[in-house]
Amino acid sequence: MNNIVVKEDVNLPALPNTVLPAISELTAALGIPRDALASHEEIEYAWRDLPRELREIPSELRGELIARMCVAVSVGLFDGAMNYIWNAAILQLRQKIRNFSLAVVAQIQQNDFEEKHLRDLQDSRLLGLCLKLNIIDEDGFFFLDQCREVRNNFSAAHPTMGTVNDREFTTFLNRCVRYALADSSSPKGVEISAFISAIKGARFIDNQRQIWVQRLTSTHDAQRQLLVNMAHAVYCDSATAEPARLNAIDLCNGLSTAFTSSIKADLINTHCEYIAKGLEEKHTASLQFFERLGLLGLLDESEQHVIFSRAINRLWDVHNGMNNFHNEPPFAERLLELSHQGAVPETIQDSFVQTIVCCRIGNGYGVSNAAVCYYDELIKGFSPREVTDLILAAKDRTSNLGRRIAGVGSCKRNFKTVLNLIDTASVPNLVRADYDNFVR
Repeated sequence: MNNIVVKEDVNLPALPNTVLPAISELTAALGIPRDALASHEEIEYAWRDLPRELREIPSELRGELIARMCVAVSVGLFDGAMNYIWNAAILQLRQKIRNFSLAVVAQIQQNDFEEKHLRDLQDSRLLGLCLKLNIIDEDGFFFLDQCREVRNNFSAAHPTMGTVNDREFTTFLNRCVRYALADSSSPKGVEISAFISAIKGARFIDNQRQIWVQRLTSTHDAQRQLLVNMAHAVYCDSATAEPARLNAIDLCNGLSTAFTSSIKADLINTHCEYIAKGLEEKHTASLQFFERLGLLGLLDESEQHVIFSRAINRLWDVHNGMNNFHNEPPFAERLLELSHQGAVPETIQDSFVQTIVCCRIGNGYGVSNAAVCYYDELIKGFSPREVTDLILAAKDRTSNLGRRIAGVGSCKRNFKTVLNLIDTASVPNLVRADYDNFVR
């Protein structure tokens, strides 16, 4: 259940009747033009707009700097007010990095990163680090970086290039609030050493798996990408114990629906490196990794061919072996799961079709009843090209399917059942007449 954030209205007092006249008296006493400072109208409009922006700041973040900003606005010192709100934003971004964990930042940066490093970080580099950690998004980085430039050139922090009016100040305030102060929460980093220790430890129990999936979900995109790649490497390492491999795949399964294009690209790049370097064991394990996550569609057709070919051959071997009626179901189910991940490669379609239908119509002694539901679903999903392969193979007396249909009565009867599973709209004209003959 999502927490509902209730925003508190901020009711500022009306500007005292003495404030604006006092500004005029002050400029007159100093002998400077009144328009050297913000006009009465600008001050009134800026003061009027303040509550709307202050309402977006959580109450725990409305501290001394926010109070000073309000005082500066009340007398038209927009350059000073900009400096106060900017400092409040920077302090909050630093706190968010602390919440993320300085130790994890050090792991990501591959450099020491302690409190002193955080305090000494220039504002521009701080914004860059916040973007990397997903504490701010690309929009936030863009607008806050603009604010940094404005603050450096138009605020009281440095000799100014000019002045800002009430509307420019309010825009500046809005961006600091929206992208740094409005949300007091922040992603928490995952300690990499603890992550690896957990994966390589004992087999996960459900609660443990859920905790780690949640941690990876809560961290920033770049670290999640790094950790998924690490889990892939653990899974593909032949020296990895089976519990660790299962832990790795469980974590990735829990995250796979949220894999970004960058995560997928990284996995494919690593997979291709295994091929390029001739690391056959890792390559085979990586194929299994993609298969178990339902990501076969990311691989090229030749690799998909290898996976389908192995699954088809194993089903065929089991079908022709001892106790085939008992042993077929898990192999049929696996082939069905593979087919759900994408179209069967054209290079293996004929073998795919014949194996499924031969198993479905049986061998003269019967069929594997427990596997029929998988075969039927596969057959219902045949494409027009696969239907064509089916009819042509059935006509060919030299094919496995053709011999069974021609030589075994039960197979011929079962074949009619198979044809009735196919939507007639999927039967191409090329084989329509032969299809009708078989059905009759």
